[in-house]
Amino acid sequence: MYYELAASTWGAEEIAALHRVIDSGMFTMGENVRRFEEAFAARFGKRHAVMVNSGSSANLVGVAALSFKQHKPLQRGDEIIVPAISWSTTFHPLQQYGLKLRFVDVDLQTLNIDVSQLEAALTPQTRAVMAVSILGNPAELPTLRAFCDKHGLYLFEDNCESMDAKVDGRYTGTFGDINTFSFFFSHHISTMEGGMILTDDDELFALCRAIRNHGWTRDQPPGSPLYEKRDDDFFEAYRFIVPGYNVRPLELSGAVGLEQLNKLDGFTAARRANARHFQALFANDPRFIIQRENGESSWFSFTLILNPAMDLDRRHVMRSMKDADIGFRIITGGNFLRHDAIKYYDYDCVGEIINANTAHDRGFFVGNHPFDLRDRIDTLQRVLDTATR
Repeated sequence: MYYELAASTWGAEEIAALHRVIDSGMFTMGENVRRFEEAFAARFGKRHAVMVNSGSSANLVGVAALSFKQHKPLQRGDEIIVPAISWSTTFHPLQQYGLKLRFVDVDLQTLNIDVSQLEAALTPQTRAVMAVSILGNPAELPTLRAFCDKHGLYLFEDNCESMDAKVDGRYTGTFGDINTFSFFFSHHISTMEGGMILTDDDELFALCRAIRNHGWTRDQPPGSPLYEKRDDDFFEAYRFIVPGYNVRPLELSGAVGLEQLNKLDGFTAARRANARHFQALFANDPRFIIQRENGESSWFSFTLILNPAMDLDRRHVMRSMKDADIGFRIITGGNFLRHDAIKYYDYDCVGEIINANTAHDRGFFVGNHPFDLRDRIDTLQRVLDTATR
C-alpha cells in the first residue's frame, strides 16, 4: 500500500536481540523481561513496571488488581466514569469485573473526555475514572487527577495509544494509580505483542505480578504485602493467593523492547515532524476538523473529521482514498456505545453523546510512522481536496 496505516520499526538491533534469545534457549519470562521492566519504569519515572502479553491484558490485570486491593477494592456495582471513544479493551475488563460504566462525551477538538462533565457524572457510587489519551493526544490529565484526588477516586490511565506524550511537562501514563501501555505492531514501540503496567503502589505492583502469573506466589517481590511465606516449600511452590491469569510476556518481547525503547526519542521526533507538516496543510482548512494538540502529542496517527456544517460525503471521500491506495480506519473504534457488545454492559450516559457520534459518523484516521511521510501527507491532501470540492 502506498500510504499504510502502520509500518515496521524494527532494524538489525531487534533481529539480533531475537537471535540472542533463541541462542540462549530461554523463551519464557526471564531476565530480558525483567531488564525491560526496569528500563521502562526508569524512562517514565515510576517505581514499578509489570510487563504482560498485550495492552489489553495490562488493562485486565490493572482492573483486577484494583478489585483485589485490601483497602477500598473495586466491587461489583461500583461506577466508573469513562469516555465514549476508546478501544474496546479499555471497557471490557470493567464489564468483566461487574462495574457500571458512566459514559461521558468527548471534546470534538481533542477527541478526549469532556472534563466539564465530570461533576455531572459523579454519584455516590463512583469509584474511579478511566483516563484515555486518544491517538497520542494527552487528555486533561492534571484536571482528571485533581478530580479523583478531590473525591477519593482511583484514576486508571489507559495510555496504550499515547506513549511519550506530555502534558504540563509530565509524561502521559504517569498520572494514574494504574497506568497501562501497549507495544502492538502499530504502536509507538513494538515488541510484536506486549503491554506494560506502571504504578508507584507496592500493593498494586505485587497484585499485578501475581495476577499475570496464575495468581500464585512465584515471582512475588521481596517482602510481598499479599501473603506470609510458610515453611512448607512443597506447598509454597504452588500456592495461589489471588484469582489470576497467564498473561506473561515472552523473553523475545522483552529483548526487543529494550532495543525499541532506546529508539523511542528518535521515533517520537520523527512523528512530530510529520505532524507539523500535516498541521500546516489541514489546520486552517474549514472542511476538516483535526485534533487540537493538548500539551505535546506523540501523534500516533492523524485524525480528520468532515465538518458537519458542510455537506461532505464520507463514503465518497473513503472511495477516493481507497483508489489512491491510502489506508484509513474509524477513529479508535468510534463511539463504543454504537457497538454490538454494549448490550452486555451495565451503563448509562451523562447527558447527550453528540461529539462521539460526530467522530463516529464523519471521522477517520490515517497512519503516522517514525520516518518522513511528507510525500504521502501531500498526496493525502491532494486526494481529500479533490474529493471534498
